[in-house]
Amino acid sequence: MKKAFYSIFLLILFVSLIEAGNGKKYGKEISLKNKTKVSDILANPSKFEGKKVLVEGTIVGVCETRGCWIELSGDKDFQKIKVKVNDGEIVFPLEVKGKKALVEGEVYSLEVEKKSDCSGKCNDEKKKNEEECEHGKQKEKVYQIKGFGAKI
Repeated sequence: MKKAFYSIFLLILFVSLIEAGNGKKYGKEISLKNKTKVSDILANPSKFEGKKVLVEGTIVGVCETRGCWIELSGDKDFQKIKVKVNDGEIVFPLEVKGKKALVEGEVYSLEVEKKSDCSGKCNDEKKKNEEECEHGKQKEKVYQIKGFGAKI
């Protein structure tokens, strides 16, 4: 009886260890084999725009409201890239922060408004106070990854 109990216990332990090594999957199955460095994407983003990539890094940020994005650290210090997913398709729990992730997705760009100080260039005080001054608005192109699947 003890042998049977130990055998079952070892089997369960073995299966648990195998599953833990595989990581939890989110979204679609990962199909790419070759990884792309985050630093390569950030160094020449237009080269990767519209292309499917497989990146790996530590999760340094997670959307706190809907779990709709994560930020992955790059292979170089102080680099990170945002991985955005369709709301509700994949939900990243807050607990994944600090864990390693393998993410497949497509690099894309978007223009965001980078707010800067009007610095008194606006003659219309009302516009300046209501943040309608055009002097303080600048467009900036940022690159992200549209996530299709992840393994954490």
